[in-house]
Amino acid sequence: MANPLFQMMNQNNIISQFMQFKNSFTGDPRAQIQQMLNSGKLTQDQYNQAVQQAQQFQQMLGAFKGK
Repeated sequence: MANPLFQMMNQNNIISQFMQFKNSFTGDPRAQIQQMLNSGKLTQDQYNQAVQQAQQFQQMLGAFKGK
């Protein structure tokens, strides 16, 4: 069983890293993703996996905000 304290610290670190990324990101994310798909830098499977991970992250953020 995972230690709840370590889980909370890890979530805080992930959220902090995400906020840093979000604040430094420029441009249209959809356009950049589409460009990556078109150029072959990103496969459809990689895109699908990233979407699933983003949805899980979004759920985690929602749960974190609720606490």
